[in-house]
Amino acid sequence: MLFEISHVTDYVYGVVAAEAYIEARLQPLERPGQQILKRKLVIAPNAATSIYTDFFGNTVEFFSLPYRHRKLTITNQFVVRTKKQQLPDEALDVSVQEARQLLGASMADVFDYLQPTETVKVNKEAVQWTKRYLPGKAPLRTALEALNKAIYEGFEYRKGSTDNSTPLATIWREKKGVCQDFAHVMLSILRTAGLPARYVCGYIDAFPGEDDSRLVGTMATHAWVEVLLPGQNWVALDPTNDQWCADRHVAVSFGRDFRDAAPLRGTFKGSGGQSLKARVFMKKLPPGKAPKG
Repeated sequence: MLFEISHVTDYVYGVVAAEAYIEARLQPLERPGQQILKRKLVIAPNAATSIYTDFFGNTVEFFSLPYRHRKLTITNQFVVRTKKQQLPDEALDVSVQEARQLLGASMADVFDYLQPTETVKVNKEAVQWTKRYLPGKAPLRTALEALNKAIYEGFEYRKGSTDNSTPLATIWREKKGVCQDFAHVMLSILRTAGLPARYVCGYIDAFPGEDDSRLVGTMATHAWVEVLLPGQNWVALDPTNDQWCADRHVAVSFGRDFRDAAPLRGTFKGSGGQSLKARVFMKKLPPGKAPKG
C-alpha cells in the first residue's frame, strides 16, 4: 500500500513562552515491509534540528526555540510504501516455554524489554492473565492470538477516558481506555510471561475500503505491541483491533512504553500553561502516485 501521512501538532501557550526545547521522534524507520519515499519536517517558528539515534534505535530530531513565542507548530509529512510480511510460522509453532529458553541466550540484548517500568508495572492481574493465556505448553501463535483477543474483548475503547498520567492499575480496574493503554496492558502480561516485548507508536489506515472492516486508531497516533520470537524476529499485534499488524500499520518509534516512544516531548519556560492539539491525516494513494526521488 502507498500512504501520504501528515501529523500536525500545535502548542499554544497561555502566556508568551521565553524558551522551548523539544525532542521529536517522528522519523519513520526503514524496515522490512516499510519504505519511506519522501519526508519533510516543518517547524514554525523555524528552528534548526540536530539528529541522533537513541538507545532504542529511534531517530531523534532535537531543536530549541531560545526566544519568545506564543505558538509552536510541528508538521511531519511523509509518503510511505508498506508491504504485508509473512509471519514466521516455524518460530510461532514453538511453545511459550521453549521460546523463553531460546530467547534466554540473548538476554543482554532484550533485558530492557523484559523489565517492568514506571508505566508498565507487573501486578496480580498480569500474573493471572499470564497463567490463563500464556501457559508454557501453548504454541506461541495460539497464545498470542488468544491474548490479543482477550484484551480486545475484555477492555472497552473509550476516547478521552484516560490520559498519559493514568496508572495502569486504573486501566485494569476500569477495563477501559485507548490504544496506548491496551498496549501497556499487553506489555505487562508478555513481560510477566518472560517474553521480550516493546511498545510501538505509529499510524494506522483505519478507513474501510472494499471488503474492509473499520479499525480504531485514526485521527491520532496509534499504538501496538511487538514481541520477539526465537530467531530474533519481531512480530506485531494490535490488541485495540484484535489483529496481527500488516500493511495498514506504519511504525514510527519504539520503546519500553509510551514514554520512550512519545512522538514529541520537551519543556518550555514561561509563567503560563500550554494547550496541545494533534491531528493526523492519512491518505491512501494509488500505486502510480509514488513520488520520484
